[in-house]
Amino acid sequence: MATWTTRPETAEDIPVLRDIVLAAFPTAEEAGLVDALRADPGAWIEGLSMVAVGDDGVPAGHALLTRCHVGGAPALALAPCAVLPSAQRTGAGSAAIRAALDAARGLGENLVVVLGHPDYYPRFGFVPASRFGIRAPFEAPDEALMALSLDPSRPVPSGTIAYPAAFGV
Repeated sequence: MATWTTRPETAEDIPVLRDIVLAAFPTAEEAGLVDALRADPGAWIEGLSMVAVGDDGVPAGHALLTRCHVGGAPALALAPCAVLPSAQRTGAGSAAIRAALDAARGLGENLVVVLGHPDYYPRFGFVPASRFGIRAPFEAPDEALMALSLDPSRPVPSGTIAYPAAFGV
């Protein structure tokens, strides 16, 4: 397992992160999503775009949290997460996700939602969003739509997720 250092994205990282996302997904759709979210002041939260950097100093992983709403209450959407194919299954993605979640806790955020692989995201504490009464604005398998309460002392909102316009839903 490689050692990964994490940090918030910088302006210099933007082209490299785009390349990571392009390499990690079969189409450019997710890279376009990141660009659109970065350009949306209502979605983008400084410090919640995390980069995993290897021992060689080269970024290899990326996790992005942006503003969404659940039942009208502020929440965060985790999407996309991307890792260079050569660095997949080495912990780069996990490191970036953990760093993003820790940064969100540090900012006083309460809830994160993700639509993703039900065998991957539970390692970070995600559970089916339906347990909180949270649903997507589209059809999604119950086990794939997940939520994480970042502060168990606060109530978790319920209702339909309102994603930023860049998500196109």
